[in-house]
Amino acid sequence: MASANSWTVEIASPVAAPRLFRAAVMDWHTLAPKLVSLVVASAHPVDGEGGVGSVRQFNFTSAMPFSFMKEKLEFLDVDKCECKSTVVEGGGLGVAIESATTHIKVEPAAGGGSVVKVKSTYKPLAGGEMKDDDITKAKESVTSIFKAAEGYLIANPNAYN
Repeated sequence: MASANSWTVEIASPVAAPRLFRAAVMDWHTLAPKLVSLVVASAHPVDGEGGVGSVRQFNFTSAMPFSFMKEKLEFLDVDKCECKSTVVEGGGLGVAIESATTHIKVEPAAGGGSVVKVKSTYKPLAGGEMKDDDITKAKESVTSIFKAAEGYLIANPNAYN
């Protein structure tokens, strides 16, 4: 673990960085209910057009420990396939954590693929802490998002070009 209040994960993919970033990050609210319907029941933009300051909401099935999460896009560089978002409502906010941000960068890799680098930083509520099992589940969840998008992009080679 990087520090007491953060974790990181790297995910290798055979899919090119721009395609994976557009599908798994920028348009995930559209793809998630189709690709991971056992986890994401629905998702939609709440405010904005997808740029910095935009907010989108994900509504989860009973597979998740919370029913929804709203995230606000704080930083975006589409050309560098990089963004940072903050949980603004739901997602354990006020229950287990005081705040949480996620920084995602999808970098080109040899052979035309990519490497996804995710860093999640959180502040637990006073007296609380994230257990190793919770962190493992969070990493698995993030990995499953990118692997679901990867599978979709491999099966649909003309999507998100």
